[in-house]
Amino acid sequence: MSYGFKIMIEGDYACFTRPELKVERVSYDVPTPGALEGMLKSVYWKPAIRYVIDKIIVFHEIDFANIRRNEVKDKVLYSAVKSQMSGKSADPCIYVAESRSQRASMVLKNVKYGVEFHFELTGLKSGEEEDAENKHFNIIKRRLEKGQCFRTPCLGCSEFPVKRMELVDHFDESLISRAILDRGDVDLGFMSYKVAFADQGIPLNQDWENPRFSDKASTIYYRPHMVNGVIDVRKYREELRC
Repeated sequence: MSYGFKIMIEGDYACFTRPELKVERVSYDVPTPGALEGMLKSVYWKPAIRYVIDKIIVFHEIDFANIRRNEVKDKVLYSAVKSQMSGKSADPCIYVAESRSQRASMVLKNVKYGVEFHFELTGLKSGEEEDAENKHFNIIKRRLEKGQCFRTPCLGCSEFPVKRMELVDHFDESLISRAILDRGDVDLGFMSYKVAFADQGIPLNQDWENPRFSDKASTIYYRPHMVNGVIDVRKYREELRC
């Protein structure tokens, strides 16, 4: 049995932030594999599996928009949420008036992508499950077919939710924009592939009930080409660089 999937995703806006431009957000021309993995984890995720992006197809013309928006500088602390849930007086809230930061962003608009991916077993928290691959395959397939998720899938930033996600049997490449086809073979330069955390998803304290993870991470890069709208991520995976 093949454990791969093909999905179509659409959105009004997307932002796959370039890490080298830190002051204001500027999006890459196309999605990064890491951002798409994060999107899929919003549909279904367990420590026992990892998603691997194999192919990205860009259907719509690459079009940017400049916007200005309010962001917050802080994150909700996991420890504060846990303390409040246990009845203590910790305050996990972020107060916008105290943490607001206005930033300009150059984002993509009216995006449509085809994403081919598969999953692999990690060996974490898998126990003695029999036929684990088939079990995870059926769960992912069912959730994609029914449009289920445990948090809203987004296109790079949480402010830009996926408008439509559909499981398909094949991609209709005749729908690729003429503007994309006319560009032919495009060298996208060095792009972020994903952010790799030093702990590899394993709690430093080996306690899955009360996990403590490392914040240390490094960005892995690759240099893909978009050929007639198609980025064969699998082809470039061997060229990953930290």
